[in-house]
Amino acid sequence: MFRSYVLVCGGTGCTSSNSPKVIEALENEIKAVGLQDEVKVVKTGCFGLCALGPIMIVYPEGVFYSRVKPEWIKEIVDEHLLKGRIVKKYLYQETIDGDNIKNLMHTRFYEKQTRIALHNCGVIAAEDIDEYIARGGYTALEKVLFHMQPQEVIEVVKASGLRGRGGAGFSTGMKWQFTASAEGDVKYVCCNADEGDPGAFMDRSVLEGDPHCVIEAMTIAAYAIGGSQGYVYVRAEYPIAVQRLRIALAQAREYGLLGDNIMGTGFKFDIEIRLGAGAFVCGEETALMTSIEGNRGEPRPRPPFPANKGLFAKPTLLNNVETYANITQIINNGAEWFASMGTEKSKGTKVFALGGKVVNTGLVEIPMGTPLRTVIEEIGGGCPNGKKFKAAQTGGPSGGCIPASLIDTPLDYESMAAIGSIVGSGGLIVMDEDNCMVDIAKFFLDFTVDESCGKCAPCRIGTKRIYEMLEKITSGNGTLEDIDKLEELCYQVKSASLCALGQTAPNPVLSTLNYFRDEYIAHVVDKKCPAGVCKSLLQYVIDPEKCKGCTACARQCPVGAISGTVKQPHVIDSSKCIKCGACMATCKFGAISKK
Repeated sequence: MFRSYVLVCGGTGCTSSNSPKVIEALENEIKAVGLQDEVKVVKTGCFGLCALGPIMIVYPEGVFYSRVKPEWIKEIVDEHLLKGRIVKKYLYQETIDGDNIKNLMHTRFYEKQTRIALHNCGVIAAEDIDEYIARGGYTALEKVLFHMQPQEVIEVVKASGLRGRGGAGFSTGMKWQFTASAEGDVKYVCCNADEGDPGAFMDRSVLEGDPHCVIEAMTIAAYAIGGSQGYVYVRAEYPIAVQRLRIALAQAREYGLLGDNIMGTGFKFDIEIRLGAGAFVCGEETALMTSIEGNRGEPRPRPPFPANKGLFAKPTLLNNVETYANITQIINNGAEWFASMGTEKSKGTKVFALGGKVVNTGLVEIPMGTPLRTVIEEIGGGCPNGKKFKAAQTGGPSGGCIPASLIDTPLDYESMAAIGSIVGSGGLIVMDEDNCMVDIAKFFLDFTVDESCGKCAPCRIGTKRIYEMLEKITSGNGTLEDIDKLEELCYQVKSASLCALGQTAPNPVLSTLNYFRDEYIAHVVDKKCPAGVCKSLLQYVIDPEKCKGCTACARQCPVGAISGTVKQPHVIDSSKCIKCGACMATCKFGAISKK
């Protein structure tokens, strides 16, 4: 036992902010003052509040240090760990309540969250199976193997109301039932960790912070459907997640929790990792399985569905990481417990990767049905710099934009579908008044054009034509007829594409046309971008009343588009201006604006 435990985030976000150096400094300094037998440093997964990384929490006090720098460590060790005096100047400010330090869970970011899929993330050392077991790990597997029949497990998952968290929202229990009922001498269990949505990092964080929960859940699923081999398909761009998953698999085998005779019951199941090359289309289940088989990741027509003919033409169960992360909690706590959260048709919680123009970026896990306003304004802290909230994009390239007028919409499957968006896998990008919605639609189409596998013409050609029309509009060359053609083409691509990539690619365009059509019209009629984003429609001007003639802007302009004499108002030649914004950034008098 140690008297103090110092938990430091070792997830990708904090690692990129130099947390390994913080951990190294901590271990060296603790050893230097002779506290190595009293204080233990624990490298965890993501705490969720990524905006404040690197994050460090000291227990048992529960003190939360944020944006920690290696040069702070000596003072924190000397004062806090050695002398017992908390260094308040380095604390997360919201935890400081006069002379008292508030519990982190009572801060604005955490108090309205319910952590189920993320319950171990940021709490345990992800590379230590003993810490997972100490938190109740593998008790669900024990319960299933020794006290439940396979069909009983499926019935519990059905009764919980858990729906797939990968995007489609299909009943998890029914998917398990279909695979269990399928005829086949061999059955496979797969995990989709090919998280490709821009701005999404939910599955990555679970694998980095709690890999054993996925391993345990896949083993439970294998028992339920009669599977003997599992595969985790994870993108190679997730090196920390891959490393920790490999460590966890080796530990599980060593403890007899994977392999030929799990827990001495004779049940056989093992898991292999397959690395993806970052193809977005491989998030589609049949394309993923084709890639695991060693072929180019392209979708296959359905039916037959994977439950009957999936990986290697055998019955296959596929769920994503977050779906599996709920399974052990459901088995241990009961279906009724899980179903008591959320809404009538959308049970439990959902993890969202909150990003974009919001103060508290990070991972958020909330009960289904929580209003979008709660996530953005209360948990997220609103838009920074006093800017007004304009829209939120849910579901990534497959989703839609939710305008400010619908900010009170509940985040659940039915409510999202009713307004033309989707919950998706959980990406949630916040936009403020400075975002151009036509440009946002173009951004997502640019992504899907690149990510289309090219197998079917509606997606391969149609998304390219949609992008070209958006490019025409944002460059100031569009017409009102183009807007009508754009909308018509979007519906054609949706209805004719082979897989969900093409079927959902037009969603960002259709939702912005629905809620922000006035911006499209402004681009083609007024030849202006209301948000001042689209460069072709921008014009930088100098206010002669404010210009002091300091010449700073002229000296900074890379193309010599600014002219004027010292102490006299300057002028920008629009024909030369490349709209780089360097002049506006340089002016100290606010004399330059863009129109």
